[in-house]
Amino acid sequence: MHALVERLYPLCRSITGDGVRATLDIIGEYLPLTRHEVPTGTPVLDWTVPEEWNISGAYIATADGRRVVDLADSSLHVVSYSVPIAETMSLDELRPHLHTLPEHPSWIPYRTSYYAREWGFCLPHDTLTSLAEGEYEVRIDSTLEEGHLSYAEHVVEGAVADEVIVSCHVCHPSLANDNLAGIAVAVQLARALAETGTHYTYRFLFIPGTIGSITWLARNRQRLDVVKHGLVLACAGDRGALTYKRSRRGNAEIDRVVEYVLREGDRPHTLVDFSPYGYDERQFCSPGFDLGVGSLTRTPYAGYPEYHTSADNPGFVTPAAMADTLGACLEAFGVLDRNRRYVNLSPFGEPQLGRRGLYESLGGRSDAKQAQLAMLWVLNLSDGEHTLLDIAERSGLPFETLVVAADALRAAGLLKE
Repeated sequence: MHALVERLYPLCRSITGDGVRATLDIIGEYLPLTRHEVPTGTPVLDWTVPEEWNISGAYIATADGRRVVDLADSSLHVVSYSVPIAETMSLDELRPHLHTLPEHPSWIPYRTSYYAREWGFCLPHDTLTSLAEGEYEVRIDSTLEEGHLSYAEHVVEGAVADEVIVSCHVCHPSLANDNLAGIAVAVQLARALAETGTHYTYRFLFIPGTIGSITWLARNRQRLDVVKHGLVLACAGDRGALTYKRSRRGNAEIDRVVEYVLREGDRPHTLVDFSPYGYDERQFCSPGFDLGVGSLTRTPYAGYPEYHTSADNPGFVTPAAMADTLGACLEAFGVLDRNRRYVNLSPFGEPQLGRRGLYESLGGRSDAKQAQLAMLWVLNLSDGEHTLLDIAERSGLPFETLVVAADALRAAGLLKE
């Protein structure tokens, strides 16, 4: 995962353009993707697919030709969606177009201007303070033209058509945690789920932030009834504890499952309620859709100083943190995938387990008493209303133990899904 972050890091991405396509090309080496190109001007809900932006180079140079800022050094150096410019101007004329972080003078900020015809450069404050008065050559070789918005999907086919969506954004340039770690975790998560086999179908969305999820929702509006659960992945690789943001519903099954996994796994974590600010969960959870989609991060957006700066580099994310995020996702989807609701087929009194060989199957097990208790709990609460997660929370027994008990009882003819 960390190697993938490093490989994607140099690419100059935005919400459209060749940087997104190059990113999807690399992801496509790990997963088979279905690619989509949505033309500029396409209405998508209350929005319109914008012009496609591409950039081949940009710099600020002194009168003697020395480049003091150069896009070749960092894809953060140019405000995303800057219009082209080729002029010579004074430092005073240039200043309003320069963005720095005085509180972190060696860092480059990340800035965008998607829907306004502007241009600008981002640079370390130390560089700005070193600039002498005089004339500067300013050049941005960019294009804003009719084109497309690009995104991709990868589907892990399950036993049923009901879907779990996993979304991550592919639009940010060189930002390792806020963007690339989420992509890397999503790639490995998809590969792991394909190896184990799943009950649900898992649809992975590699989309530009905001306009990408809005476009996907607009194009899939007629089939959203199959989306039963979802998770947005971002900021997946920093050293902070995991943070889960609940869906708008607040008690969707994905909310309960992730909270259960984080709590029972003794992982340091924070749970926060939904707010209409953040990543693409706010689109999936907009009131007209109100999908059961939560968001999993480590330190949340804007919650760490390196956020949206050049300090969010591959050294800021760790393999251990990404592995922990991946592990939490796999555990959560393991519970979600097996969280069935059963009906007891012998509900009048306690059925005789011994004559069905169920007690004998426990012989020699170190947890025989717990396993027997799990069978009794499953039988008692399998009334068509309670799920295995409900039973786990009420009984205090491990979810895995209840799954084994339910499988045994179903094999003995005592339960049906």
